[in-house]
Amino acid sequence: MTIAVAGMLIGVAEKNEIMGQTNDNPLLKEYGTQFNIPPFERIKYDDYVPAIKKGIELRKKEIEEIINCNETPNFDNTVLALEKSGDRLGRVMAIFSSLDETNSSPEMDAIGEIVYPLYSQSSDEIMMNPKLFERVVAVYNNREILDPQKKRAVEELYQEFVRNGAKLNDAEKKQLMEVNSKLTDLYLQYNKNLLNATNDFIIIIDDKSRLSGLPAGSIAVAADEAKQRGLDGKWVLTLHAPSRLPVLQYADDRDLRQQMYEGYINLASSGKYNNQPVINEILKARTQKAKILGYPDYASYMTENVMAKNVRNAEGLLMQIWKPAVEKVKEEVAVMQALSDREGNTFKIAPWDYYYYAEKVRKDKYALDEDEVRQYFATDSVRNGIFKMAEKLYGVTFTELTDAPKYYDEVKVYEVKDSEGNHVAIFMTDYYQRSSKRQGAWMSEFQGAFEDEDGKFQRPIVYNVGNFSKPSSDSPSLLTLDEVETMFHEFGHGLHGMLTRAKLRSQAGTNVDRDFVELPSQIHEHWAFQPEMLKMYAHHYKTGEAMPDSLINRLIAASKHNQGFMTTELAGAALLDLKWGQLNVEDDIDVMGFEKQVAEDLGMPSEVQFRYRSPYFRHIFGSDGYASGYYTYLWAQVLDCDGFELFEEKGIFDPETAASFKKNVLEAGGSEDPMTLYKRFRGHEPQVEALLRFRGLLKEDQKDSRLNIPGGK
Repeated sequence: MTIAVAGMLIGVAEKNEIMGQTNDNPLLKEYGTQFNIPPFERIKYDDYVPAIKKGIELRKKEIEEIINCNETPNFDNTVLALEKSGDRLGRVMAIFSSLDETNSSPEMDAIGEIVYPLYSQSSDEIMMNPKLFERVVAVYNNREILDPQKKRAVEELYQEFVRNGAKLNDAEKKQLMEVNSKLTDLYLQYNKNLLNATNDFIIIIDDKSRLSGLPAGSIAVAADEAKQRGLDGKWVLTLHAPSRLPVLQYADDRDLRQQMYEGYINLASSGKYNNQPVINEILKARTQKAKILGYPDYASYMTENVMAKNVRNAEGLLMQIWKPAVEKVKEEVAVMQALSDREGNTFKIAPWDYYYYAEKVRKDKYALDEDEVRQYFATDSVRNGIFKMAEKLYGVTFTELTDAPKYYDEVKVYEVKDSEGNHVAIFMTDYYQRSSKRQGAWMSEFQGAFEDEDGKFQRPIVYNVGNFSKPSSDSPSLLTLDEVETMFHEFGHGLHGMLTRAKLRSQAGTNVDRDFVELPSQIHEHWAFQPEMLKMYAHHYKTGEAMPDSLINRLIAASKHNQGFMTTELAGAALLDLKWGQLNVEDDIDVMGFEKQVAEDLGMPSEVQFRYRSPYFRHIFGSDGYASGYYTYLWAQVLDCDGFELFEEKGIFDPETAASFKKNVLEAGGSEDPMTLYKRFRGHEPQVEALLRFRGLLKEDQKDSRLNIPGGK
């Protein structure tokens, strides 16, 4: 018996020798679980390093098989074989990196310091292997004979090699590998500092009157937090969003709001968890990397291979949004200031007042109290809502697997089936905040999808992570409007991964251009507050009654409330990110001073801060993921707003429109150019005015304009 690996044949005995398959390491064996779900309960800390080292060893052997193949290089024996190489290593790294983010510990930190550099070095060795690159070039030079999907895969693989140093001389390759290794270490340090700084900051409340204005659920969570810390009879507030945001939005105590706000904006900015020195080292390394690869700056390198194509196009889009957003902020602040003045206050609205008075204006103008609305958004109810949305749009159903392996007891596991009862995917949710989990929300995979040698699809194992408030002793986890949108957003990413039908691993699911990947996530946010949708899932957690029409109407009326603030902080952060990317840094700079200068140059309103300040802007300094790419959220929102208008025109659950979106976006993955896929679904190029209209930023004299997305093709 033989096992096909990377298009070659390796005997079982040889594979066992390489993988150590006779030992007790579950990561080096076939899992033997239903749907190949990782056997989390059997995995020990000591298993990771040996498994990753063995995985690297096996991948090296697979690469050698490709290089030493006597056949003329072609798609199957080179590109497809390379895609299939490292399968075991990829699975082990997927497990480790996931648990490192969701269930961190000193042991995981120590393991990460070993395995991330090993993995980075191994990947560099592949991308800079001259003999392997020769075979890729040979296929690339004959790509015109291939079908469109394979041709695109070859072109992208060739570019990946070039962008990772394949054309450099030996000295330059060595230098680039050293820079990449340094960046890996710096990202680890940045993320460790951020998690530790977040957990290190608390506010202890002795007098309950200081919590005046906060929802009862938030007060109960603060009491539970104090109890867990051995502080019975007190209340503890943290910088985690479920604690921080209610304080800023509801706390009547202005000093408390300021204390929380300043704790957040100074996060990881000083002391033993100071990320400013780390940022300086990252900037230097990125400058060096861009120089080695022949780019004028790091932002040029990062924007070259996405829809935007260059920094100018990305900034061009942002500035079309920035200017009307800032004007809207001025209007919002004026209304808040007037309300504060009527209350007899003498202070000028400050940044720590913005959320608080925005909420007061919402109550005053729309008779809408978000705390009242939250009673209809228990986490389980919203989860049921996203499942119903997926069933109505795409015909898929979700059935909980109560006995499936899980990496944390709060995780829920579901089997996803299509309308004919066929297995589609495994979907996991991990929604509640804990100190071992990094902040934010995200989607990823334990197993990707691809077509095997027999033409059968290996179906994916996808998961969503959040940081929502845990159920308290008095109530279930109740979500804010923003958190509801977040759940729909990450589920959209999940659908992109679960429903993929792209045949190649490199093109499946979310393996698309960075500024296209947010389309599936953001377009599904639009369903969250549609009246028809709310009737299906928004039920009061105590009575079970559906949200009444009067409340739905108020919710819709207030949908564009505070959009100036939200757009300005988001666009400002995206512009700051691009400015960082255009710097060429050789010596230390004043990180916060640079931020301040960017804000002044943009004309940032004094009442608004960047959505993330640099010491905790994990998107751009915690990895390469969104570096010089945070703009993609707004770029993709142009697409999602423009695209959802088609659903509004045809009906939000129109079968034909949903089928077209499923086929051309969710199933297609990266198999074709993203603009081609979008135009096939929508019928025209995306237009910026759709976003401005959605956010209530389009003025009357712009109603007939056509602001096309820059660089659109």
